Amino acid sequence: MYFDLTDTRLFEYLPGVILPAVGATVRMLFFSMLFGLILGSLTAVVLVVTSPFGLHPRPRLYRILGFSVNMIRSFPVIILIVAMSPVTRALVGTSIGEKAAIVPLTLAAFPVIARYMETSLLEVDHNVILAARSFGAGNGQILWRVLLPEALPSIVSGLTTTAILFLASTTLAGAVGAGGLGAVALTYGYQRFDDVMMYAIVLILFVMVLVIQTGGELLYRGLKNKGAKK
Repeated sequence: MYFDLTDTRLFEYLPGVILPAVGATVRMLFFSMLFGLILGSLTAVVLVVTSPFGLHPRPRLYRILGFSVNMIRSFPVIILIVAMSPVTRALVGTSIGEKAAIVPLTLAAFPVIARYMETSLLEVDHNVILAARSFGAGNGQILWRVLLPEALPSIVSGLTTTAILFLASTTLAGAVGAGGLGAVALTYGYQRFDDVMMYAIVLILFVMVLVIQTGGELLYRGLKNKGAKK
């Protein structure tokens, strides 16, 4: 079967199936990235501060936290979703649906974000830190007023990549009862051998990736230009 965007089935499915699935996917992505950013930022700050080259080195704490982050990152998202189902059920009352998917997606997202942010913060020119210390800045001031502003464009770039990665993860979550575009592609496209629906979902995901990438690039360039003017 060839792909035809004028196929009437698309218009029949659009209000009742496709648009609600797009909304569910956007919500899963937004909240998992939001909560992942909160946890990832805190983790990244601790990693940067306690690293051997950090503001307040604590090698043992750094190794323990780094090992934990790497361990969580090693789990494929779909396995993490299944393995965490008892915890998810205890937290939100169910192990299926978009709310349930946000819990394991957040757990999968925060170590990725933490590592991106850690790398960005550690790449800040050490001479900038030395200059801040020469003016009497403490560790807290260096972290919040020097490291974070300098690393912000790189952090935005990392977050853009992570958001695109976890957009794909929301479709995997759809395969185990989370809903969203992944569930629609599986149920209406794959299981019913409906190529039109399948490729329509692929096209929608492609557009969403373009929107995320374009928005991230614009924000990155804006921050870069702002930093260059200082």
